[in-house]
Amino acid sequence: MLRAFRDALFIPELRARIIFTLMVLAAYRLCAFIPTPGVDYTKIKEYLGTQAGGALGIINLFSGSNFEQFSIFALGIMPYITASIIMNLLVTVVPALEKLQKEGEEGRRIINRYTRYAGVGLGGVQALFLSTAFLSSNNGQFLLPGWEPGFFFHFIVVVTQVAGIALVLWMAERITEYGVGNGTSMIIFAGIVAGWPLRIAQTAGLVGAGQSNLIALLFFIAFLVIAFAFMATITQAERRIPVQYARKQVGRRVYGGQATYIPVKVNAAGVIPIVFAAALLQVPIFIAGSLTQSQVAQSIAHFFNPSNLSGLIIEVLLVFGFTYIYTAVQFDPRRIAENLREYGGFIPGIRPGDPTVKFLEHIVSRLTLWGALFLAAVAAIPTLVLQATGFSLVAFSGISLLIVVGVALDTLRQIESQLMLRNYEGFLSKGRIRGRTGTRF
Repeated sequence: MLRAFRDALFIPELRARIIFTLMVLAAYRLCAFIPTPGVDYTKIKEYLGTQAGGALGIINLFSGSNFEQFSIFALGIMPYITASIIMNLLVTVVPALEKLQKEGEEGRRIINRYTRYAGVGLGGVQALFLSTAFLSSNNGQFLLPGWEPGFFFHFIVVVTQVAGIALVLWMAERITEYGVGNGTSMIIFAGIVAGWPLRIAQTAGLVGAGQSNLIALLFFIAFLVIAFAFMATITQAERRIPVQYARKQVGRRVYGGQATYIPVKVNAAGVIPIVFAAALLQVPIFIAGSLTQSQVAQSIAHFFNPSNLSGLIIEVLLVFGFTYIYTAVQFDPRRIAENLREYGGFIPGIRPGDPTVKFLEHIVSRLTLWGALFLAAVAAIPTLVLQATGFSLVAFSGISLLIVVGVALDTLRQIESQLMLRNYEGFLSKGRIRGRTGTRF
């Protein structure tokens, strides 16, 4: 891998892309320290310390801790991600969007433009909701002295956050076009990793202060290493269904007769089910805390809190349900079976048509079960580790580790493809590749 990094830096085009990506990410981190006018971020940080793991915690995670500072990037890339998920669902049910998707690159470009507009609009709605229902709650405790929760304050917050969302999307698009990796993923990746050095120092400081012991720290470090390895394995794990294409002869030429496969990932839903489950679980907590401070509201908040056994069980069940729903949206066995029959392909031993659909549904349902179990463990283990060792996994939660592993693997694959074009050994390749001159790289 070190040799591959060296080779990547020796390629002028690839080196320029890597440097450009690092410069944009550095600019993103610098802009993260520009505060939203009138907001007391110290009070928000204290509040989030007791609400980690909920919807606000998810926003803080995806924004790279910008939400707890309530900078101009407080919402981060989260509105665009939400808009992308909604657009993916609409493509499957709206004929006009489905037609656009089938038109190739131009259609996808139009859909991406709609998604950007929807992301900025959704960000404005979320900013207005946070300004009126969150920042202005509890007699405006999150406001700086001299600021009142009126129209002017709400207007400033909405304009600031919409401008921040537009700037983040522009940075992400520039990374995708001129840099390395997917821009949206790299923005999230940078935000998560940027907070790790401080969290590691704080975790080690607990041992020095006598609040924990060395054995618990070693167990914590071993858990992180095992979690990285396990998540990398599951992220790349897939079931390859063999596909054979019929051979056709047109004149003197023979077409088809090729053997390929359909890759079905174990975790086809990614991290989306955990995001949905955490956000949905936070709704009754947030409503109960905003409307009243009665004993009933406190009981509701306690019941749905993921830190408790009842809330943890509900979260796991929600993760299971959303995993099956989102996988069904992403992987349509009937559409795949129709495409195979249209292009003369078939699965060996399985008849085309309904038998192929049932076979694919059977395979996907079994893999989705293991994927749901994996995501449920990712959602539940941080709470269990906190109770066992006393170390908080807010910065090293399952969702953050899963995002970091997935983005890192995707970026390495993209760099590897550039190296393979130039006959260099890639990051993930198992063997060595000889160049045209026979030299080993």
